[in-house]
Amino acid sequence: MTTVPSNVPAVRSNKAQSQFGVAWRQFRKNRLAQIGGFLLTLMYLLAVFAPVVAPDGLSTYSTSNITRYHPPTPVHIRDPESGAFGRPFVYKYTQQLNMDTFVNEYKPSAEKCPIFFGVRGDSYRILGLIPGNIHLFGTGQENPDCNVYLFGGEALGRDLFTRTMYASQISLTIGVGAVLISTLIGLAMGSAAAFFGGFVDTVVMRLVEVIAAIPYLFLLILLRSVFPQDINPILALYMILGLLAFISWGGLARAVRGQLMSVREQDFVSAAQALGASNGRIMWRHMLPTMTTFVIVGLSLSIPGAILTESGLSFLGIGAVEPYVSWGSLLAQAQEGGLASINQRPWVLIPGFFIVFTVMCFQLLGDGLRDAFDPRKRQ
Repeated sequence: MTTVPSNVPAVRSNKAQSQFGVAWRQFRKNRLAQIGGFLLTLMYLLAVFAPVVAPDGLSTYSTSNITRYHPPTPVHIRDPESGAFGRPFVYKYTQQLNMDTFVNEYKPSAEKCPIFFGVRGDSYRILGLIPGNIHLFGTGQENPDCNVYLFGGEALGRDLFTRTMYASQISLTIGVGAVLISTLIGLAMGSAAAFFGGFVDTVVMRLVEVIAAIPYLFLLILLRSVFPQDINPILALYMILGLLAFISWGGLARAVRGQLMSVREQDFVSAAQALGASNGRIMWRHMLPTMTTFVIVGLSLSIPGAILTESGLSFLGIGAVEPYVSWGSLLAQAQEGGLASINQRPWVLIPGFFIVFTVMCFQLLGDGLRDAFDPRKRQ
């Protein structure tokens, strides 16, 4: 007579629940994916607290001293005269008309503008709820004509660093929001097509084919052109979110349908039907959980595409509009400057770097998650 060790059930239970545990251990071995996830977390924190990090308000600029395309102001922590380290400061710039080119040029003057931390400035609301007027840094109200231009200025003399921080709120939010909505629609449509089949399957697949047959960008422009150009900016942002979600669910629905058609024939689905479970419960509680890993990886790889699409729409002038701004609309100003944006004021291209940087981080994170959940690549 043989005896079964008492610890066998515990071992089996540990193996049964260790899918995400194994994936997490595998993910921790991928340094690039961890770096991408950390940098994305930092980007979203900066977006949430953009009003605090930015030294000015979104549309703050001087009407008496317009500093068009102000160059970036270097921050000094060492006094060039005495060589001693002290409070950070920037030099105040003055405008001089170049009589050869008839273009205003900026020259640093001898006047120093000290930088303070935790200064009071323009009022704001974090997440639209928490009011405040404390900014991370600035020259304070004592020096209204001294500004810190970390990224330089744009066409109206507004601080490009401030506008880039505020633009991250729209670009990152619309990217994530559109993908989440399209994922929910794709899961619902794909699972309905797989579970019911027949007429429902035919209607869903034909709708997917119709949407896929129309060029992506053309469909977005066509849907956006239906609404008036002078629409409320906030409503326009929600429209962009809805349009991106509306045209992005087809591919996911097709993939979900293909995988769930095999799941539908499994014993646990037949058992749920025999016990009298409703169709909605079978789809959402039994069939769709088998798509968890696929959805997690798909989300991480789809968000950068949505961010690029929103940036492209804003670049074309049918996305975020004043007084709001996104990375794409900031790049549109660089395009208006033509070749001068490259050889005279290259800092206006900085928002494009944020687009590339964010997409790269999402790709690193998505590749790491895909490898972590793939049993064939586990070490």
